[in-house]
Amino acid sequence: MAGQSPFSLSSSYGWTYDVFLNFRGEDSRFDFARNLYEALQQKGIHTFLDDERLRKGEKITPSLLKAIQESRMAITIFSRNYVSSTSCLDELVQILEHINKKGRLVLPIFYDVDPSRVRRQRKNYREVFAQHERRFKNDKEKVQKWRQALQDAANLSGFHFKPGYQYEYALIKAIVKEVTKRVNRKPLHIADYPVGFEYRVRKVNSLLNVESNEGVQMVGICGTGGIGKSTIARAVCSSIVDSFEGFCFLADVRENSINHGLAYVQEMLLSELLEEDIKLRDVNKGIPTIKHRLHKKKVLLVLDDVDKPKQLQAIAGGLDWFGSGSRIIVTTRDQHLLVSHGVKRIYEVDCLNKEEGLELLKWHAFKQSSVDSSCMGVLNNVVLYAGGLPLALEVIGSNLFGRETNDWNSALESYRSIPIKEIQQILKVSYDALEEYEQEIFLDIACCFQGDSFEYVRSALYARGICPDYGVQVLIDKCLIKMNHGKVTMHDLIQAMGKEIVRQKSPYEPEKRTRLWFHKDILNALEENKGSGEIEAINLDMPGDMVIDWNGRAFKKMPNLKILIIRNAQFSTGPKHLPNSLRVLDWKGYPCPSLPSDFNPKELIILKMPESFLQPDVLLSACRVLALLIIISFYNEARIRQNLFHAMIAVNISICVF
Repeated sequence: MAGQSPFSLSSSYGWTYDVFLNFRGEDSRFDFARNLYEALQQKGIHTFLDDERLRKGEKITPSLLKAIQESRMAITIFSRNYVSSTSCLDELVQILEHINKKGRLVLPIFYDVDPSRVRRQRKNYREVFAQHERRFKNDKEKVQKWRQALQDAANLSGFHFKPGYQYEYALIKAIVKEVTKRVNRKPLHIADYPVGFEYRVRKVNSLLNVESNEGVQMVGICGTGGIGKSTIARAVCSSIVDSFEGFCFLADVRENSINHGLAYVQEMLLSELLEEDIKLRDVNKGIPTIKHRLHKKKVLLVLDDVDKPKQLQAIAGGLDWFGSGSRIIVTTRDQHLLVSHGVKRIYEVDCLNKEEGLELLKWHAFKQSSVDSSCMGVLNNVVLYAGGLPLALEVIGSNLFGRETNDWNSALESYRSIPIKEIQQILKVSYDALEEYEQEIFLDIACCFQGDSFEYVRSALYARGICPDYGVQVLIDKCLIKMNHGKVTMHDLIQAMGKEIVRQKSPYEPEKRTRLWFHKDILNALEENKGSGEIEAINLDMPGDMVIDWNGRAFKKMPNLKILIIRNAQFSTGPKHLPNSLRVLDWKGYPCPSLPSDFNPKELIILKMPESFLQPDVLLSACRVLALLIIISFYNEARIRQNLFHAMIAVNISICVF
């Protein structure tokens, strides 16, 4: 039986009350506050009106504190004698702490009192505070908190009412209209099971600094596809949306820009924030319209899945386009896009940890968090395969819901061979956005260099005729690879995406692919002499101690082979031929004392042959044709290695040693 989801984020908001009313009863309890309460209730706005029974003397009770914490927004009615009530002041401190500082709305009503009197504690407020300071002379911190709370609340946007100049019913009508507008905002669906989002939402909220109304902030959320950027943005908005005059979540900016154009996206923005049907048809008309109509409006704007600078320039080209206190959130796979637009506050989303991944998988696969211990083995294998990527855990869990454990094991084995199409398509978006030579760098790393040192990868790419530095940085910016302690790494599913791109070029004939990495495909090509001119790179890492039984002639059919990496393999015999096109020859445990007699390594730039049987004099003779040789590692014996280097230098071979 499916369990009930315990996640508060999966509900619309999770508030017990829409509004908490804070006021001094003696001033307005039975007139204005009561009338406002009834007007809100009539509109279906669930409002908390504190009962004197919940107060015990002058201390705020747990019941009142709970009501504040569970309220979506608060209305504070400042009256002439408001500060005479220490319980009102205590409530105000808690309201600002639990509502305002968490990005929710606090609406001040200045009832027959000037906001400056509240802000600076003037006139009778000054007199009352003098009494408070004498009374609480041993608790000066409490009084200071009250002063600060009054100042902060008075700086918030609200309503100022002067009896005799305005009608109360008109004020109440305006307040109800404003509150209704906030309450009626349709909540965004966050996720069925938002595991691990609380921490990430707090990180983004800290960057947004929502409690400040000074200036405009733009915050970027970046990360690879499927990692939860959009979900985090929706969760953030749901927690802070009520404190803004306008709210717009522009989903799928990349896709909408392609399908409908940027003017259409501008129309969506303006129509949502201004509640008008606006038609532009021209991006250049939209830019000044956005500036003019929104520059005094405090808005919360999300630009989701942005991938081009022109999208930001057309929708949120400058912070001065929006009113003070506005917040703009941009989600993207490209961190450099944010940096180039001047975004300084950036949150890079990390993968779920093992516990979070397991929890999310359980909910999608079993609809509950408690599962039979017999399932834990396969569940842990799925979590390991997914590598903390929420998209993968959701897709696999949903696919395997209601199936037997044997089906799980079989499915997982097939996923390792051929990635799930839904995951592949989403991850591949980042690859498709690359330039052609950047795609080549990515595929080389995915198929050949995952986990290798950056110096080695850089040299190998250079040997391929690619200037790698800029391209590698682009891959880092687009969250396709990372640098970890000097090594080039990528998420396992991103690596699988790259390998699948290569596999799709020739699904049933591996020898016609540009790169080979799967040991069975390489074994078949070598033992059956099935090479072709398509193969440019081979990366062989044999599991176990299996001996490759070949005749040594397979490389004859690979005239364009540029990279040959043998990390772990035993051969029945050495190669009878090596292609002259080789630029990287990295063969651990090379099995022969000599190189093939017809091998003319004129293109060779990198030579790495640790634990090799190759004789130094043979190598020196073969390398006389080289202009540049980067030797990364060679013989284990330092004396032989040193003699070899000196001999090569003597015949004018330039050597760079790592």
